[in-house]
Amino acid sequence: MTPAIRVRGLVKTYPARPPVEAVRSLDLEVRVGECFGLLGPNGAGKTTTLEIIEGLLDPTAGEVEVLGLKWGTNDTEIRSKIGISLQETRLSDKLTVRETVTLFRSFYATGLTPDEAIACVSLEEKARSYVDKLSGGQRQRLAVATALVGDPELLFLDEPTTGLDPQSRRQLWDVIRAIKERGRTVIVTTHYMDEAERLCDRVAVIDQGKVIALGTPAELIAQVGGEHVIDLDIDPASGARPSAADLAALPTVNSVREDGDRITLTAGEPHRALPALLDLVRAAGVKIAGLTTRTATLEDVFVTLTGRHLRSD
Repeated sequence: MTPAIRVRGLVKTYPARPPVEAVRSLDLEVRVGECFGLLGPNGAGKTTTLEIIEGLLDPTAGEVEVLGLKWGTNDTEIRSKIGISLQETRLSDKLTVRETVTLFRSFYATGLTPDEAIACVSLEEKARSYVDKLSGGQRQRLAVATALVGDPELLFLDEPTTGLDPQSRRQLWDVIRAIKERGRTVIVTTHYMDEAERLCDRVAVIDQGKVIALGTPAELIAQVGGEHVIDLDIDPASGARPSAADLAALPTVNSVREDGDRITLTAGEPHRALPALLDLVRAAGVKIAGLTTRTATLEDVFVTLTGRHLRSD
């Protein structure tokens, strides 16, 4: 089967002194029918990569195929088959929801009816409301409706839930799941690790213009060395701390990472690692300021790979 997206050796360089390499020989393949996530911090190159795939930017080098077609040769056909929802979509405040979707429907030869697109994002009760009367979450869902009204085979969602409250985020998650259930391919960029884990079949972690990890969320989490994480916060006044070698030797511990006064362990069996850890810190005379256990996340994957947190805030 032809992939929904195939990218080979993608390069984007901006002229400067020295030149800025936003994307560096990036390879990527997205399968038809999957929800695929692009993860990375600001400046990693994920938005540049997405804009090249969407046809909004020209690459410096490399090949891009969208639904088996190429920009520069099949532009009109590609545009008829994709939908794009940007992180911030500026819509006319003085149009109603139905008028807005009707306007976007006029750009396509075929597609959903405006009411069908509105129903897809559960905005039926707001169909006659003006855009400036909508909440932030409702505006985001309207932006997705404008991307859906052409009934695209491939949908791009750039940071779709940034700035939304938890309830609005979950409503938009339901919309994305429904789109995928219709057999459509969805590409999502996000800073939220829980979002990627819940929605995406596979994710690519991008840093400094390259894909540094690719796989299902479960596969990537397994790469950090364990399914469970123990965070140990040491009291700065303690004056003592266990050695990295002693921590690494604890039962079922697979990795040790120190970040200031926090020590993070990944462990296969926390019920064995935790008692041994407490014995170790007690013997070393360490004062504990905090201790938590949790399931490993994609955030742990990113920190392990890059030494940095995905969201600096």
